[in-house]
Amino acid sequence: MNSLQVAAASPWWLHAGAAAILFLHIAGGTVGLVSGAAALAARKGSRAHRLAGNLFFVSMLFMAGIGAAVSPFLLSVEGDPRWFDALAGLFALYLVATGWATVRRRAGTVGRFEIFACLSAALGAAAAAFLAALAANSATGTLAGYGPEGYAVFGGLFTLAAALDLKVILSGGVSGAPRIARHVWRLCTALFVAAGAFFFGQQRVMPEFVQGSPLLAIPPFAVLGLMLFWLLRLRFARLVSRFARSRRLRRRAEPAAAPG
Repeated sequence: MNSLQVAAASPWWLHAGAAAILFLHIAGGTVGLVSGAAALAARKGSRAHRLAGNLFFVSMLFMAGIGAAVSPFLLSVEGDPRWFDALAGLFALYLVATGWATVRRRAGTVGRFEIFACLSAALGAAAAAFLAALAANSATGTLAGYGPEGYAVFGGLFTLAAALDLKVILSGGVSGAPRIARHVWRLCTALFVAAGAFFFGQQRVMPEFVQGSPLLAIPPFAVLGLMLFWLLRLRFARLVSRFARSRRLRRRAEPAAAPG
């Protein structure tokens, strides 16, 4: 997010408000990155995991919420409102809220929140499609520095999320491994968005020797790698457990070796 510029002649409370908003956005992102990494590293279901996850949820609400609300009032280099950043903030906010609510909601149940989340994702998809059309029809073929493809990616992600929400609603809830998988991919994707926004979008605050380095891609894509690992583990957990149990049974059935 760009610095919030306030005219020098503005009242003191406007300067203080802009500084507080910027501080909360930066602090939320910083705490979100640290707590998200801690939640990934902690033993799943442990007290440390729950504490880090709750801290990640709250901090990301501040970071993504402020980013989504303020970005339309900031101008890109081309002079357009930063609609792409607003979409990214909205998507991260949606993912964090729905991912956290998945494990807070009793398994196999749905409520008004899930319906509201589904409608929000559908509206996000419609907004992304509208912005993609504006970019495609602009004189430069871009909007706020991004072509229609960039907005279409967010449109596809919002559409997929809305479809998955609708499936949960029609099924009357989600439980078991699919419930944990829903929690994992949504929060990990939100962490990936936050990590990408920092390591790719804020390189100017980093030491010069690391700016533009491919090493900056390691943290964001490490999040995706860990997400894939946990999703595969959940997907094949029953198969792995069955295989390990059969091995134990075979070992017990083997006759003990005769003493030499």
